[in-house]
Amino acid sequence: MKQALTEKEIIRKVESGGVLSPKGYLAGGVHAGLRYNKLDIGVIISEKPASCAAVYTTSHFQAAPLWVTRDSISSEGLIQAVIVNSACANACTGQKGLEDAYKMRALASEAFKVAQHHIAVASTGVIGEFLPMEKIEAGIKALVPGSSEKNAQDFQTAILTTDTVMKSCCYSAEIDGKLVHAGGAAKGSGMIHPNMATMLGFITTDASISTEHLHSALKEVTDVTFNQITVDGDTSTNDMVLVMANGEAGTKELTPDHPDWTIFVDLLKANCEDLAKQIARDGEGATKLIEVTVSGAGSNEDARTIAKQIVGSNLVKTAVFGEDANWGRIIGAVGQADAIVGPGNVDIQLGDILMLKGSTPVEFSEEEAKAYLENETVEIKVNLNGGAGKGMAWGCDLSYDYVKINASYRT
Repeated sequence: MKQALTEKEIIRKVESGGVLSPKGYLAGGVHAGLRYNKLDIGVIISEKPASCAAVYTTSHFQAAPLWVTRDSISSEGLIQAVIVNSACANACTGQKGLEDAYKMRALASEAFKVAQHHIAVASTGVIGEFLPMEKIEAGIKALVPGSSEKNAQDFQTAILTTDTVMKSCCYSAEIDGKLVHAGGAAKGSGMIHPNMATMLGFITTDASISTEHLHSALKEVTDVTFNQITVDGDTSTNDMVLVMANGEAGTKELTPDHPDWTIFVDLLKANCEDLAKQIARDGEGATKLIEVTVSGAGSNEDARTIAKQIVGSNLVKTAVFGEDANWGRIIGAVGQADAIVGPGNVDIQLGDILMLKGSTPVEFSEEEAKAYLENETVEIKVNLNGGAGKGMAWGCDLSYDYVKINASYRT
């Protein structure tokens, strides 16, 4: 009897893949002078209008581009192009900022022959500064989207701010008898403590799905990926994750009733989790990725809450940076989480090193623990022994360089 495929066997990572791996997309990036010598305006274009879903920051000060993007999606639920600039967030810029964001949409419409209400707008960078619209206009006109790997890299580079590396990935799966891809690009390094999204993330797929069902899938996936990372506990004004689905793979329309629906959700999740971990790993000044797994909670929500509390603790983050196996920092974070915890039942592991069993200290080798903390990825495992709830979160250590980078962010 043939064994069923595991999730990892169904969902395959595409090496060197990105936003142009799915069929029917173009991308590009240019240097328009918003940044000193780096690409700073990028675009993704679908060859035809695509179903689109997005989630946004819950900041009270949502930036102007988010309002324009929300307006575009609400028109027909379709987006064909996304225009993005770095260096200037166009946030807290009042009526002029909103007018400039709509102007970006109009300029992109003219340049790429796409209806204005089929264009999304995104910006990232310094808050409280107006967009240099002459440079924006010249940059948009200079964009020449293409389908090459370099075109994808140009887009991925153009959206970065303090990031040290590009963030991209792609996964594929067989859905409805067709090979479907989901590719993504993201930026994020500081001001990362998302609620509904993270900095900026753009995902393309050639699956066929309605905007309504795409949004429900994105919301489900975001809650366990992008919403489970933190770098510094600060949420940005511009956070957004946007997904476009143009149907070019030739599948039937996906719905929750489709037999391959869960495969599509897992495909989207694999993409979002990969990007989220790349953002956490590239936290400003970071030297290590911290992955926290919580099990034995009363609910999955409690487990996720505790995991994020641990990974967001400055004391945990600095202990990891200093390679100090101080499990007291971890139990302290668990203790202040807004979740149900049985204080006498907690187990804590650092990798495979058991440090606490039933809330009672266990002898372990400090030398072995320190050696483990020298790894680039540090896994913290907490078992509450109180239920079936599970959850994960990702973050990074807190180094001296984080202060240096943010002390001179505008200079």
